[in-house]
Amino acid sequence: MLRLVQQCRANVWRTASSVVPRYCSSSPDERQQSSDSSTQDEIYKAPAVRVPTVDKLAKLARKFNLDTTADELQQYIDFMASACKSFDVVDSLPEPLLPVKYPRTPGYRPRPEENKHNAWYWRCDIKGADTGKLAGKTLAIKDNIPVAGVPMMNGSYVLEGYVPEFDATIVTRILDAGGHILGKASVEDMCFSGSSFTSVKGPIRNPHKTDHSSGGSSAGSGVLVACGEVDMAIGGDQGGSIRMPSTWCGVVGLKPTFGLVPCTGTISMEVTIDFAGPITKNVYDAALLLEAIAGYDDGLDPRQPVDLEVKEYTEALVTEIPGTRIGIVKEGFGLPMSEEDVDTMVKKAAFQMTSVGAAVEEVSVPEHTLGGHLFTAFGFEGIAGMMIKGCGAGSQYKGYYPSSAVNALHRGYRTRINDMSHILKGVLLFGEYLKQDYGGYFYAKAQNIRMDVTKAFDRVFEDYDVLVMPTIPFKAPKLPNQDIAVSEIFTAGLNMIANTAPYNVTGHPALTINTGFSDGLPVGMMMVGRKFDESTLLKVAYSYEKLRDKNK
Repeated sequence: MLRLVQQCRANVWRTASSVVPRYCSSSPDERQQSSDSSTQDEIYKAPAVRVPTVDKLAKLARKFNLDTTADELQQYIDFMASACKSFDVVDSLPEPLLPVKYPRTPGYRPRPEENKHNAWYWRCDIKGADTGKLAGKTLAIKDNIPVAGVPMMNGSYVLEGYVPEFDATIVTRILDAGGHILGKASVEDMCFSGSSFTSVKGPIRNPHKTDHSSGGSSAGSGVLVACGEVDMAIGGDQGGSIRMPSTWCGVVGLKPTFGLVPCTGTISMEVTIDFAGPITKNVYDAALLLEAIAGYDDGLDPRQPVDLEVKEYTEALVTEIPGTRIGIVKEGFGLPMSEEDVDTMVKKAAFQMTSVGAAVEEVSVPEHTLGGHLFTAFGFEGIAGMMIKGCGAGSQYKGYYPSSAVNALHRGYRTRINDMSHILKGVLLFGEYLKQDYGGYFYAKAQNIRMDVTKAFDRVFEDYDVLVMPTIPFKAPKLPNQDIAVSEIFTAGLNMIANTAPYNVTGHPALTINTGFSDGLPVGMMMVGRKFDESTLLKVAYSYEKLRDKNK
């Protein structure tokens, strides 16, 4: 049984403050304490940060093209030796932890016979509150989201063996709402693939055709919901990773508006495109789960606006949507990788919504294509910097840093970096190349252009309530063979994000819903809405879902 670590942050900081040395004291007791501290200071204690050697500093100087003399280097070292004392103080202080409120045991890695799709990474049994919105609902958590006391490897040898000591905020909210967590869902290697074959624990198999991809990177979450092994699951989405597995598994997946759901405590891929959200069997459950997990996290997640408002999304669900304006985005169809049956089924599904009162027409949104280019321009460099070089947390923002995960990733990258997928190795090399040879220029410019593209979409939403297109323009392909070439791995892992990634760039909410099957495989329609207007997005999706089921 884990020791409960929840405590008031103020109490944590009061405890921490008592450890800080007193520099001014006047009472005899304080002088005695100071004397005792001096005695303690004389006893050897290993330093938290070693003072660098001259050779180490000389190598760093050469890296930055600095011309330094041996005397200068020694004086730099003297300065650093003094500064290193601050790290001893920081290392001695307790840090505030995210709360762990509900008891649990560590669980176990399931055997193949009870994990036929390889969708579970780890099984556990954590019961939340007796009552709440999610009472009676079972859930799986994507394995890039920490659950205290439960092993977490993020699909990679880099993190294998790490056991977090805290619950991510989203986990606590699920348990507070009465949810029952049954385990961690398998993911792609460090979550960087849109297919389902790079997890080091083996491919995650499609629930409808087991020799086909189930989509990624939240592959296990989509499969477990589709197979009925859980009622709901949490996914993460940096380029489509909630929506893509939901599409190829035939379930509902919602990437909320940027910042609506806190990512506090999770392994970050790139802070400007990180999302977490529901994967569920139906739209009502997606709305219900969103109610439980959305909301401001007291400044712990820098992605969130302070004035964040959470609505009762389930109350907006209706079957008739008169006056709703739906735009079919032309640029989302007829792509080089598009399959005709997918395009046809999605357009047919969109026009069917005229029967429930919607006005449906095609619309050209050139910024849709531009969004994909921006994702490439800042995404690879940002992901290399944040997830790999920044050990899943990065720096230079105010918020909660999962320091134990940072430490584990740092060690993993030092010892197991050659065991990463070829996709991750390519991202690291390309991102570092861009940083070294172009100094972050294209990252900065793409992020600036992103603001104009986002405003362009906002103007489109003045005329339309929802935009639609295929979530992925082709059906789930077969899983690759063992002899796949490296170049083919990149194609198989990244060729499905053309329609999904643009809305990670702009931050608009996007939902995928199944429109039917072709050749025994699901086809998904993506709906995109105004920022923080999940109510309308879910309402339209719910209306379509009821219409679809009525016409079966």
